Amino acid sequence: MLLDVRIGHGRVLETGRALPRAGGAEQLVRAHGGALIPGLADHHLHLFATAADLASTSCDPATVRDKEGLARALHRASPDRHGWIRGVRYHESVAGELTAARLDALRGEVPVRVQHRSGALWMLNSRAVAAVRLATADHPGVERDATGRPTGRLWRADAWLRNRLPPGDPPSLAGLGRQLARYGITTVTDATPSLDAATVAAITKAMACGELPQRVHLLGEPLSSHTPAPEQPGPKSGPWKIVLADSALPGCDELAETIGTAHQAGRPVAVHCVTREALLLLLVVLEEVGTLPGDRLEHASLTPPEVLPTLRRLGLRVVTQPGFLADRGDDYRHDTPADEHGDLYRCASLRAAEVPLGLSSDAPYGPLDPWAVIRAAVQRRTGSGTVLGPGERLTPAQALEGYLSPAQRPGDPPRTIRPGAPADLVLLHAPLAQVLACPDAEMVRLVLIGGNPALSTVT
Repeated sequence: MLLDVRIGHGRVLETGRALPRAGGAEQLVRAHGGALIPGLADHHLHLFATAADLASTSCDPATVRDKEGLARALHRASPDRHGWIRGVRYHESVAGELTAARLDALRGEVPVRVQHRSGALWMLNSRAVAAVRLATADHPGVERDATGRPTGRLWRADAWLRNRLPPGDPPSLAGLGRQLARYGITTVTDATPSLDAATVAAITKAMACGELPQRVHLLGEPLSSHTPAPEQPGPKSGPWKIVLADSALPGCDELAETIGTAHQAGRPVAVHCVTREALLLLLVVLEEVGTLPGDRLEHASLTPPEVLPTLRRLGLRVVTQPGFLADRGDDYRHDTPADEHGDLYRCASLRAAEVPLGLSSDAPYGPLDPWAVIRAAVQRRTGSGTVLGPGERLTPAQALEGYLSPAQRPGDPPRTIRPGAPADLVLLHAPLAQVLACPDAEMVRLVLIGGNPALSTVT
């Protein structure tokens, strides 16, 4: 359909055929046949972790293939102003399980910390172990050997570790904001749990000064926080993030109390579930305590088919990341029984069961590029070309819809360009059918957020 769209004051004012120019000051942008779509929403990522990832040393198996390659990468890395080296996206396939002693052999003269690509584990060399005083730490995530000495491996302790690192400002979000705009992303949901006031303030400041032009929803904003009204600037509260850690699942009573506290505060919950056990535990508890509109599952990495009717009956939404299939699907193929491959990052069966489905990146742990995630949802191909769960493939249009649903209601029908809607818009270089035939970020031509250009290749 060929239509003109007039915007002003941050919103869509009119749509129609051959709208007259309102005056000489009104700027005209010709689409030249390119599709105009609502801005994309990434329903689950981690802002500061992604910004830090962009400035860190990659230990990704795709580029660092063995112990010698890891040593070269760590030696090429320049320490930060405090003398530390930060590695990211490590996997055991590169050089096995890293301990302090093994990291010392790779680079031991400066403090080194390396994050596992799951985001759940930090691995520190001996200088880093001493610097953060692991020997006297009482955090439950500190792994120790048979003699009680720390191994250098630290599980699910991001906030604790951050407080023991040299003080410094959080990483700038400006580069990430530009990258998101290049992809056509106008809204993000930060899924980092238990955000402190300083982190919320840093995000608010980045939005206010334009470093982060995207609209932001926070899953980890404290339950006691007061979110700004929709028309006011600043991040908005999303559901309350709960992490069901694979290594230490809570009891039913504990989880019921946590969910009940969030619900009593008027906040739905967004529950991290990556194993069958975590998912089944959650469903048992929700059957007991009840649900709130907006309750959702994050990841739903392994979802047995028999629970789909329960998800639908409980009114749960799912935010998942099929990009992991392209990024690390061959590891899943080897580590997951063949008869469970269809349970990995389900998409088509969730839609068929009428479970609202939103797509996301989980950056920096998954690929940030939404067009790569859309390709992965359509193809479900691993790096070696194997298709995991072919029955779970989406059509390109369905995959795009996973990024077009509202941030506060992932999986709802896609937003439309209509009078009164925010002018969060993406102009593509080609008609939509052509773009969906080969989804690629290079097809993004112009991005507007609240009517303001966040990216423009218009000439």
